[in-house]
Amino acid sequence: MKLKFLVVALVAFAGMACFAQEELTLNDAVMGQYRQFYPKRTNMVKWIPDTKTYSFLSGNYQTVKMGNVKKSATTDLISSAEMAELTGETFGYAKVIDWKDENNFYTSANGKYFLINAAMKKSKSLGELPEEAANDKLHFGTGHVAYTIDNNLYIQTNENKQVQVTNAPEDIVSGQAIARSEFGISGGIFWSNSGDYLGFYQKDESQVADYPLLDITTATGSLNSIKYPMAGQASEKSAVGIYNVKTGKTVYIKPTGDEEDYLTNFGWGPNDKYFYIAEVNRDQNHTKLIKYEAETGKMVKVLLEERNEKWTEPEHPVYFVNDNQFIWMTEKDGYMNLYLHGDDGALVKQLTTNKWVAQDIVGHTATSVYFQGTGESPLETNYFSVNIESGEQVQMTKNGTHSCVFSTDFKYMFDQMASREVPNMEMICDNNGKKVREVLVAEDPYKSVTMGTAEYGTIKSADGKTDLYHRLIKPSNFDASKKYPVLVYVYGGPHAQLVTDNWMGGASLWMYWMAEQGYLVYTVDNRGSANRGFEFESVIHRQLGDAEMADQMKGVDYLKSLSYVDEDRLAVHGWSFGGFMTTSLMLREPGTFNAGVAGGPVTDWSYYEIMYGERYMDRPEQNVEGYKKNRLMNYVDKLKGELLLIHGTSDDVVVMQHNLALVQEFVSQGVQMDFFPYPMHPHNVRGQDRVHLMTKVLNYVIDNNE
Repeated sequence: MKLKFLVVALVAFAGMACFAQEELTLNDAVMGQYRQFYPKRTNMVKWIPDTKTYSFLSGNYQTVKMGNVKKSATTDLISSAEMAELTGETFGYAKVIDWKDENNFYTSANGKYFLINAAMKKSKSLGELPEEAANDKLHFGTGHVAYTIDNNLYIQTNENKQVQVTNAPEDIVSGQAIARSEFGISGGIFWSNSGDYLGFYQKDESQVADYPLLDITTATGSLNSIKYPMAGQASEKSAVGIYNVKTGKTVYIKPTGDEEDYLTNFGWGPNDKYFYIAEVNRDQNHTKLIKYEAETGKMVKVLLEERNEKWTEPEHPVYFVNDNQFIWMTEKDGYMNLYLHGDDGALVKQLTTNKWVAQDIVGHTATSVYFQGTGESPLETNYFSVNIESGEQVQMTKNGTHSCVFSTDFKYMFDQMASREVPNMEMICDNNGKKVREVLVAEDPYKSVTMGTAEYGTIKSADGKTDLYHRLIKPSNFDASKKYPVLVYVYGGPHAQLVTDNWMGGASLWMYWMAEQGYLVYTVDNRGSANRGFEFESVIHRQLGDAEMADQMKGVDYLKSLSYVDEDRLAVHGWSFGGFMTTSLMLREPGTFNAGVAGGPVTDWSYYEIMYGERYMDRPEQNVEGYKKNRLMNYVDKLKGELLLIHGTSDDVVVMQHNLALVQEFVSQGVQMDFFPYPMHPHNVRGQDRVHLMTKVLNYVIDNNE
């Protein structure tokens, strides 16, 4: 049986709801999950300092509105049109960056920053950034804005004066994320509390290999060269700069160990006198938390050290709870927990001893620390407080996936909660988790759409030691007396989790469309995936793909145990690490799947970036057998079934060399397969072209899973 489908064209306005729609189209499944089918919610909630009032945006994003802890009625504060009249700028929506105090908030438009007093209808300009500015970061106290132009760092003062902080050669990059955004790094600019200092990351890429990406938009084609450090090759050299805003002087620090060690998790102390860095050696098995003097850049002390034969991976900066004590987050006891240290580095106590994963600290009071974590179920996201003195812990949310915004005194939280049964429910709670007021209960956005159902459960991992969570999506007309083909959707890599207790259970809407074509769609989170603790995640060390595939095959065994599964019609699809897994399963478990579609796959870990690849595989010369075993070119002669490889030609994460090298080996050995490029797309295919992608993927599965 072969099923073909047509992609329905997008409606003229992408956000227009199709309320009369009964049958889900693939176009709407791909483009509509976060548009017309996104559950109703309150957007951009910001608590106004030292009040019981919060701001949010109207449903059309054109008005800043006000809500209160105790009152259900809301009021309009200011519209985008009024903001435009005050500033002389056009606002696409009524943007509130944050509140400075109870009367004034920061906003921006067209590269210009403003401080607006909505009650007095006054606006103060904080300056205009150059058109080419990027990575801009506002200091909420002073109104200064730090930003980058190309590879250098600048400051726009609140008096519209531009100050150049760095003036370095082209290969020296300042003010941007370093280490390929590993170690929890998401940016490279760090204002001190007072705004008197500006910390920033810097990387010297002069020894890093250039990697060419083809730009086909120019007449004869041209090369866009990026810096791409592959495993085992020369890496970037990191530094941290501290710019003194008052004196205009900058001090730099470099790693205390090897010049290719990583400087990560920059954090300021409470009084701006000191800053703190987690230095990780290139082998990523030794971390040092180091204290530095801001004025001179002088190292004060190594506060603590961690070693692990697999890896150490700091992802959170120091968090000070008072002038003399900070919290350090580490999974050294097997799970990410909070540890209280004195400013001299001495351990005061382990503040939490949970056998589950703490994810982030969200704030503190004089007595308690508030943090986000899974709780007892790794499928959930919850919020907790822990008393600094007694260690008493309070779970403030339960069941499902929560996203909370706390008032500045932490007496109240605006809680948005979703689960497999609840699209979105919002409430205001106190700091014990008691509901003060219900704000919103969203309707099911799919209530008029014909959709199947999802079932959830667990299977045992291949080593028999732990439960793996899985999801099985069935069509709306499911009949247990029939036999159904299955599409297995896989990721399987670190720092990712596909099965959750969230709306849709973590699934993509296209999976429900696929189910309506007469398929079952199955996913299992294997060992190595996120939110299960260090032992569960680190089993992959030096052997990426092995434990993951073994667990995926346990999923296949489960499918074959179901009377309604056609075990002769299995297919597999995944992207990125999931592309690696898809190709691995097709080549190393030949005959299991009739068809596989691998997007942006890693095919040889020696072609992948240093920071991620060497953490999990060590360097190629340190793990020759591991790299050889998981090099997919070594298995092309084993292929049974149909394999489609897909890649964005401008992929700067998993460079297209991975796929082309694998294709070359297929050609050399006379083995047929299929390849499809997405010109000028990076690692993911987004926008309207994603409909083309999913059409290509799912057609291929349907046509070849016979």
